[in-house]
Amino acid sequence: MLTVALPKGRIAKETLEIFETLFGDGFKFDDRKLILETPNFRFLLVRNQDVATYVFHQAADIGVVGLDTLEEQGLDVVRLLDLQRGVCKVSIGMKVGEKLDLTKPELKVASKMVNITKRYFEERAVSVEIIKLNGSVELAPLIGLADMIVDVVETGATMKQNGLEVVQDIMSSSTYLIANKNSYVAKKDEVLDIYEKINGIIKAEND
Repeated sequence: MLTVALPKGRIAKETLEIFETLFGDGFKFDDRKLILETPNFRFLLVRNQDVATYVFHQAADIGVVGLDTLEEQGLDVVRLLDLQRGVCKVSIGMKVGEKLDLTKPELKVASKMVNITKRYFEERAVSVEIIKLNGSVELAPLIGLADMIVDVVETGATMKQNGLEVVQDIMSSSTYLIANKNSYVAKKDEVLDIYEKINGIIKAEND
């Protein structure tokens, strides 16, 4: 049996739909339940930020999580497959009309993605002060807390509504199927079977 960690919300729904297509059963969590047992799988419903942690510590054999979260957390897991769902970008946003000037001596950046932000500016040898916020990061430039933000952008609507615009994309992201390194060895046949089946669906979608 494989234990699968899924992030709550749309990604869980989309992933369970893939499993329904593959195995023909209805995969539905009962109201407020966090564990779904089926003959071949046990699904865990966890916060998006915790998926890779469950997989890394082998509380789950495989999981589904955004590439941006993987890059931010840097946990050592096997990245099996790009599921081509939940496509978005991690981008720098500033007040409309402002330009990104990396030569300024003091730049303040607000983000919940501290490591991605730090790497981006370090690679460009730019010194920045990073202010970690857990939500509503769009507020920061509006009230003078930061010069810019680094955030996940799907359509850019949230930024627009708050008088901000994307000035630079840092990375593209989508959801990935990941595996625990030990599970990948100990349950290789089961993990690869799932990988191949899901890969088949994604290839069919692209044909």
